[in-house]
Amino acid sequence: MTESLDPLTDADAHLISLEGIGKSYGNILALRDITMAVDNGRVTCVLGDNGAGKSTLIKILAGLHQHDEGTLRVMGAERTLSSPREALDLGIAAVYQDLAVVPLMPVWRNFFLGSELTKGAGPFRRLDVQAMKEITKRELAEMGIDLRNVEQPIGQLSGGERQCVAIARAVHFGAKVLILDEPTAALGVKQSGVVLRYILQARDRGLGVIFITHNPHHAFPVGDRFLLLKRGRSIGYYEKKDVTLQELTTQMAGGAELTELAHELEQLNLS
Repeated sequence: MTESLDPLTDADAHLISLEGIGKSYGNILALRDITMAVDNGRVTCVLGDNGAGKSTLIKILAGLHQHDEGTLRVMGAERTLSSPREALDLGIAAVYQDLAVVPLMPVWRNFFLGSELTKGAGPFRRLDVQAMKEITKRELAEMGIDLRNVEQPIGQLSGGERQCVAIARAVHFGAKVLILDEPTAALGVKQSGVVLRYILQARDRGLGVIFITHNPHHAFPVGDRFLLLKRGRSIGYYEKKDVTLQELTTQMAGGAELTELAHELEQLNLS
């Protein structure tokens, strides 16, 4: 198996590496020359505004779309992911912002949705409800989620708690890489803090986490490295020790553009 090197540190990249990845849809250039790596026990943050290319990057990593340019390696082996099932089989799980849950079903049913445990054989085969309830409660507890009643409908949980159930589910079903698509976008300050805490829980359990967000204030406290996207291109790729929150914010906002806007507003106020 070919060893892949982390493009920042030249260390072995144990999970995923992207080198010069590009993707076009006809004449529309969605991504160009994207390089990054994902390692065990580290959080890679992908930052960018709407239209930056974050969604396209997720789809390539999750097997929904295939890249046109560059090299994608998983565990050192070069691959083109042809489907979400192939990505899942390799341990790459995506938790999307709109969460594939059934609000009226209990937490434990949602936890095992599509992967239900059964007992018995033939006409006596039935759902192993007790085992699923116990596993759900245990897995949530190990992620630090104290949920007393897994019988309650998942729709009664807060947005942050639902995100955390989805994270715990991915971990239980063998995820090695966890892709989180804007998990804090629709949440308030307190619930965002809850989700960020569980991102660190997943990292500490040895997963490689890809945290997609447009908010550098959420990314910086949990991130180990940061990829900044703008109009499908990388405008920066940093280790945490090499960048500050202020620098991330300025690059994302476009420092020169903000200065120009401030100057224009000042002129309008004076006129």
